[in-house]
Amino acid sequence: MPRIQQISIITLDPERLARFYEEVFEMKRVDNKGAEAIYLTDGHLNLTLVPNRAEGKPSGLNHIGFTVEDEDAIAGRMEAWGLARPKGKGGKRPTSKNRGTDPDGNNFNLSDTGYEMTVAE
Repeated sequence: MPRIQQISIITLDPERLARFYEEVFEMKRVDNKGAEAIYLTDGHLNLTLVPNRAEGKPSGLNHIGFTVEDEDAIAGRMEAWGLARPKGKGGKRPTSKNRGTDPDGNNFNLSDTGYEMTVAE
């Protein structure tokens, strides 16, 4: 069964938001390997805080990341809903190669390898 393993939020102040989730929900930082986004985890789910650089774009949910066993099966189910198959989104994040949208246009990423959760030292 596919499972949500990552949620990504766009924010004007990733550091401030990270401190909030660390202090209020006791989340831990994940090694980010030099990325500008801040990664947090509760040990089960990753929360990615992405700097908002798009003028006029509101901060908020960017996408949900699903770990799946079979991306083709997911794509087939989406087509049955009349939606486009998830496609490569490019970039340098090897864990989530393909992106799709739900019927309301909300983005999601698919990963067949999972989302790394190594807590930073």
